[in-house]
Amino acid sequence: MNQNITTIPTVNPTTLITTNPTAVADSGQLHPPQGPSKRSLNARRLINTKQLDYQAWLEVRKQGIGSSDAAAACGLNPYMSMLELWMIKTGRVQQNIDDESSGHAPLYWGKQLEPLVAEYYSMHTNHKVRRVNAVLQHPDPDKAFMLANLDYAVVGNEEVQILECKTAGEYGAKLWREGVPLYVLCQVQHQLAVTGKQAAHICVLLCGQETKIYKVSRNEALIEQIIQAERLFWECVENDVPPAVDASESAAKALQQLYPEHTPQSCVDLTQVELANELYDKLIEKKKQIEQQQSQFDLLKHGVQYLKWEHQRALSQQG
Repeated sequence: MNQNITTIPTVNPTTLITTNPTAVADSGQLHPPQGPSKRSLNARRLINTKQLDYQAWLEVRKQGIGSSDAAAACGLNPYMSMLELWMIKTGRVQQNIDDESSGHAPLYWGKQLEPLVAEYYSMHTNHKVRRVNAVLQHPDPDKAFMLANLDYAVVGNEEVQILECKTAGEYGAKLWREGVPLYVLCQVQHQLAVTGKQAAHICVLLCGQETKIYKVSRNEALIEQIIQAERLFWECVENDVPPAVDASESAAKALQQLYPEHTPQSCVDLTQVELANELYDKLIEKKKQIEQQQSQFDLLKHGVQYLKWEHQRALSQQG
């Protein structure tokens, strides 16, 4: 029995990678290269992971940007900001990967279900897969910061060489409604960049009952965008300079950890810093807009409450 495989259309790279890690205000786009990229064919096996313990594995991950880090390094991960990833890579915080003993964690169940997803994939595509027990490194010394942990390699297939297994619960499944989420596409293109392979299959188990398979082909222009963005991020790591913040909960948490305590009675003079003044002006203006919108919202809400009197619920044409 063959599973239907959805082929991912070519993505416009300029709509994917638009984040400059060192910019705080509006960030410019990274433009694709003018000519074809040179591609190395064989990744370097940095370390064997078969007997590697958990802490040692985390230390290896600090040596570069892994495929699961790629989207965060490019500012595309909905679960982790660039700032949080930077704090992990610089050793300021421990990576938030749950230990297997936790039993209830999504990452725990993802790991436990991964072999079953791979088995389903093999059964429904007739493709043989094998585990890759190694951390791989880009063979180009100029891109040695690019690492990859593959779930599985697809054996003896000219069309596809990598299998990425995913599981998504009720919340995560929403991100798959329109196909493969952007952060997963970034992860897989990173894997193709490191390994030099041509294509990957993503097999995802949604809510424990629906399985979909997608094919992602190598996109040289997109890979070049990812490399540029990751290089800028890695320069932030090497120079110990924090990258840009965003509006995510992850960034807020990272800022609290980066500056856990204020120095009593201290003050920094930013009056001559143009960017600080620009951000502060925008902050004040946005606060006024929010207050005005909140006032309008409260007025409408109070009007509805007035009309429904003592009744608990009220019906309108909208429901």
